[in-house]
Parts: sequence; structure tokens; C-alpha cells
Amino acid sequence: ECVSGCVCPKGLFDDGKGGCVEEKDCPCIHNNQWYSPGQKIKVDCNTCTCQKGAWTCTEYMCYGTCMIYGSGHYITFDGKFYDFDGSCEYVATQDFCGDENSSGSFSIITENVPCGTTGVTCSKAIKMFLGKTELKLENKDYKEIQRDIGDDVRYGNRTVGLYLVIEASNGVMLIWDKKTTVFIKLTPDYKGKVCGLCGNFDDKSNNDFTTRSGLLETSALKFGNSWKQSSMCPDVTQEIKPCDIKPHRKSWAEKECSIIQSEVFKICHSKVDPKPFYEACVHDACSCDSGGDCECFCSAVAAYAQECTKAEACVFWRTPDICPIFCDYYN
Repeated sequence: ECVSGCVCPKGLFDDGKGGCVEEKDCPCIHNNQWYSPGQKIKVDCNTCTCQKGAWTCTEYMCYGTCMIYGSGHYITFDGKFYDFDGSCEYVATQDFCGDENSSGSFSIITENVPCGTTGVTCSKAIKMFLGKTELKLENKDYKEIQRDIGDDVRYGNRTVGLYLVIEASNGVMLIWDKKTTVFIKLTPDYKGKVCGLCGNFDDKSNNDFTTRSGLLETSALKFGNSWKQSSMCPDVTQEIKPCDIKPHRKSWAEKECSIIQSEVFKICHSKVDPKPFYEACVHDACSCDSGGDCECFCSAVAAYAQECTKAEACVFWRTPDICPIFCDYYN
């Protein structure tokens, strides 16, 4: 940096803390946090080590994860955040993507319904098509329907804590909290071969808004509308801002959601940016005003906690007063 004042003597480097060090002792920076030489951090499924002021990372191919949670929040496989509130069935992800030769093996559909009175929507039911098997996840349970066409794709299901996990032999995994949060995980074989609201999993987030007809959109609304399953559903024409519609809930929502930006999550802030999760939390806490249909605030904080855990920052945020869970019951 070009600043007046003392600089380090020849052969030594500024360590960012006012000292001068040899090159081998240079620290590294990640998300505005300094790390000493030799320190390791986890980025997705890879480990990065700080060496001479630069990160050297392993290069494993990682699973892709798409997350749909709360009232219309999406994080694509490539990490793009956006909101889309449509009341219809939409393709979350599938590998039938317009290529003449593509005989897809799976499709995951999310059914979104209004939650609260402001018009925002939550994922109420998930349909998972695996070859000729259709699974419908709804009302905390799932049922299997066998169809006549398609291949045999084996799958297994298990319960892990709060979540129902469905894992298929074709490399697709679905994790559902039996409420409004869904994680879809895909093996690296699907990179660049999927489409839908979860994007195309090609490691580039700037082309995730590819519509059903293959056009690249800038608007989340046009992109989302293109993936609806039924032409009978109306298109979404405007973004809903529930805190503007219910201003009396706004200050309460901001106060509750401030836990995401508080000391409680401090160890996570440098690893996962809290801002989009805080904004999503305020949006949800304003919108769910009819109670019961979305435990909105808790789901929104849990979504951030989940990302923190993935980044190896484990946070104990639930208390008897804030979103308690009776572990004995779930164990």
C-alpha cells in the first residue's frame, strides 16, 4: 500500500501488524482475518495452508450444495444468493437440460405456497423424481409412488437429528428439515449438467440465472418464472418487501435477527458473511405474521448456523428462550 511513514528494510516485509518479517513468516488474509504461516483453513472440502503470504490449497472436487430456505431464499450450487417468491411448483434442479442427448436421471420440484399474509412464499412440499420412482415430501413425512417409465434408481432414507436425508445411487442427496429448509447435494459429476432455480453448478455464479429456454437473465423474477411447472400459475411481477407492508413488525424483526451479527456468532463472521443471512432473517420475521406456518425466525438463524458449521465454526446459539430444541426427543 502507498502510505507515508516507515517501511521495512530491504529483504523484509510488512506483516500487516506494524512489524517487519522475512518472506517465510508473511501472514495470509482471508475474509479480512489474518492467519499466521502454517495455519490451515477449510474452504468447502479443500484445506488451504498459509505459506509465504499466499494460500496453497488442495484441489479436490467438492459436492455442490444448493439451499432453499425460509420465505423464498435461494443459495445456488455456485453460491449466488437471491430471493424469489412465487406461488407454484418450480424446478429446483434437474439434469434434463435441453441437450438433445441428455436422458436425465433426476428432477427435484419445490412447491411454494404463501406463508403469512404479506404474499411471501415458503417451500411446502418437495417432489423428487429418481428414474421411475417419485418421492413426495410433505407434512413431515414422505411417500413413494412408482411410475411406469424410467430407469431403476436405488435410494435410501435415514433420519439425522432434525433432518430427513434421502440419498440416491445416482449421486443426488436431499436433506429436508421437515419444514421450510431443503439442501440438495450433487456429486461433482453433475458440474455444468444441471439447470433450474439452483443454477448450473459450473463454479461460476454470474451465469446462474439461465432460464428454461437457455437465455441468461439479470432479473430473479424472470429467471424464476421460467422454471414454473404449470403455465396456469401467474408470473411473479414484483418483489415483495414484507417489512414495508408490515412496518410495525420491522423493529421487532431487526432486534430478534441481530443475534446473527452479535457476539454469539463472532467466530463465524470472518468465515461466512452474515449480511445476506441477516437481511433474509429480517425479511422472514416481518413476513410470517400468521404464526405456525413458518417458524421463520428460527429457520433463518439456523440457515446461518448451518453454513457456519460447514466452515468449521460451530456455534451454540439455541437457548431455552431462543429456538429451543429438545435433544432428548430427537436423539
